[in-house]
Amino acid sequence: MPQQDRPVTVALVGAGNRGQTYARWVAAHPERARLVAVADPRDHQRSLVTAAHPDAAGFTDWRDLLAAGVAADAVIVATQDRMHVEPAVAFAAAGHHLLVEKPLAPTAEECRRIVDTVRATGVLFAVCHVLRYTPYTDLVKRVVDSGVLGEVVSAQHLEPVGWWHFAHSYVRGPWRREDRATPMLLAKSSHDLDWLSYVTGRRIERVSSFGGLRHFRPDQRPAGATDRCLTCPVEPDCPYSAPKLYLPTLRERGPIWPVSVVTDGTDEPALLDALRTGPYGRCVYSCDNDVVDQQVVAMELTGGLTATFTVTAFTEQTHRQTRLFGTHGTLTGDGERVRVHDFRTDRIEQIDAGTVGGATAADDHGGGDSGVMDAFVRAVATGDGHHIRSGLDESLASHLAVFAAETARHTGTVVTVPAH
Repeated sequence: MPQQDRPVTVALVGAGNRGQTYARWVAAHPERARLVAVADPRDHQRSLVTAAHPDAAGFTDWRDLLAAGVAADAVIVATQDRMHVEPAVAFAAAGHHLLVEKPLAPTAEECRRIVDTVRATGVLFAVCHVLRYTPYTDLVKRVVDSGVLGEVVSAQHLEPVGWWHFAHSYVRGPWRREDRATPMLLAKSSHDLDWLSYVTGRRIERVSSFGGLRHFRPDQRPAGATDRCLTCPVEPDCPYSAPKLYLPTLRERGPIWPVSVVTDGTDEPALLDALRTGPYGRCVYSCDNDVVDQQVVAMELTGGLTATFTVTAFTEQTHRQTRLFGTHGTLTGDGERVRVHDFRTDRIEQIDAGTVGGATAADDHGGGDSGVMDAFVRAVATGDGHHIRSGLDESLASHLAVFAAETARHTGTVVTVPAH
């Protein structure tokens, strides 16, 4: 890449786990980007960012950041799902380039409001559909585009959320209720419908869907279980035990995600106190969660390509898994490598993607977190939006597909996805 004249200046709105991830990328690339401001109402989270970026101005509210007129080329909006719209619209209207965490918003109307504002202002815009930016995705798309599979006619895609990850984020955590966050399919798997469209080059046109909350309910609670793991006599045999999840992570890897979400402290007493009194120590069968723990989406894409997508809590924590079926061959992928079977020669080839990091937020999402930051900063530095893979039209299309799938799930119908 040509040498930049100066680092891109960035303001961060939302200093939670995702915001801190992007701030760390900035700190690791001082020649390319510089964080000049951060806004978050939580003192601890804000201070974690300013400690690594001592020249960055700190604000408790994004409105104060906006009013201060901080000179920033770009703004990263990494607030909670339902808090994206207002800052995204305001900063775009003020002429700042935007990187917005997914999902854009909990409704189609709010998504369109962001998209319409960005289109009217002409600022550069990207959504953190980080799966588009991984080495593994580059490999899959390269194989598809090479023609070795012939015409791709069908796809199977699995998101194995992981039993402990689901319990952490979607039973005990912020994404456990649709009225406080978004439906599970939007919060976790808008990535995946977007990814299927990206690697196949097709738009999702019709959907049906089935799923629900099967397991994490009071009627599934084991006999003798109490409301908190630390006082529960059946905790040692429970796969969703909070001590089993968080204590080994703290002891082996330190106060990283997901421990960093449970407590602001960094030692075992602080973690145990949080499990004793906070939401992450609750029994998974006694929470106020209502999002689905498993869902299947059946899709028809442009040209008649069919696809199925499954998201489920009841797996190990690992990368997504995919099978693509073509007229001349098949591809089987596990997030790290692909197996390509060419029917014409009956040759089978295994190709390693060079995946960097693991599948979780603590491990760079397989290189996707770094990839989206690299692409966005490059686009802002050069003024060339072609570096962005997850722009306006692509991101709106995947969100509309999710909303249609949720309508289909609730009504038991096949739903046509709006074109825009």
